[in-house]
Amino acid sequence: MKTILITGSNGLLGQKLVYNLINRKDVKVIATSVGENRLIKREGYIYESLDITSKSEVEKIIQKHKPDAIINTAAMTNVDACETKREECWALNVTAVRNFVDAIKQEPIHFVHLSTDFIFDGEKGSEYLETDIPNPQSYYALSKWEGEKIVQQSKIRWAIARTIIVYGIVDNMSRSNIVLWAKDALTKGQKINVVDDQFRSPTLSEDLAAGCISIIDKGATGIYNLSGKETMSVLELVFKVADFWHLDKSLITPIKSSTLNQAAKRPPRTGFIIDKAKKDLDYNPYSFNEGLEILNEQIKHVSH
Repeated sequence: MKTILITGSNGLLGQKLVYNLINRKDVKVIATSVGENRLIKREGYIYESLDITSKSEVEKIIQKHKPDAIINTAAMTNVDACETKREECWALNVTAVRNFVDAIKQEPIHFVHLSTDFIFDGEKGSEYLETDIPNPQSYYALSKWEGEKIVQQSKIRWAIARTIIVYGIVDNMSRSNIVLWAKDALTKGQKINVVDDQFRSPTLSEDLAAGCISIIDKGATGIYNLSGKETMSVLELVFKVADFWHLDKSLITPIKSSTLNQAAKRPPRTGFIIDKAKKDLDYNPYSFNEGLEILNEQIKHVSH
């Protein structure tokens, strides 16, 4: 019986991991997040409120549950907010990682840490490999890269899962993402501005969860790119959302990133080569359209 501790269990990936793992007889799940448990299902796992920025809380929870593996999905991911709330960003994305690494350095715990395409500057002009050199362009990106370095330089058993634009559905629809935002706005007949000069590989949350679980099942270590398999402009992504749900594309206005006056700089083009994950982890993500099909089925079950 393996005990797996998940941080950020109220978030999109955290929820998918909990729901994926509680169906397994060989796993005991410890779900942790700050504050109340926001998952609808309450059976099949243990929930603990955990402030990952507190060294003593992290140590206590590890001593109490003695996990075999930890999947650290918790992070501050609002890229613009990270520019203005730097202390909070650093505490969640860097200090918290140090807390875990320090707490488990004498233990045989497998630590799986989530990271992001934003650690790259986006100037490569094509998809990134695990071995490419990061060059963060925003405070969020810097914090995620610093967190990665703490993990990579540690003596623990580690794996880093880098991902790109994750979309999916959470309980009570409490979190949005680009796919749901676009669908929602267009359904309501709202005009939206969408950048046509940023390129990403949208990642279905179920795929990302499966990749993280595979890392643990196979005892894999090192860095893995876990994203969708198609790279497209954000504009193309939103057009695909409109096409899928037969929404009015004339509501969509293409704009350039420079007109947005966002606090944080974003890489113009990221995308991942996922061959290593395919080979080592049997990672096989859905196409974007298949992802939308899955989402559509889930929406039917949550809408009243």
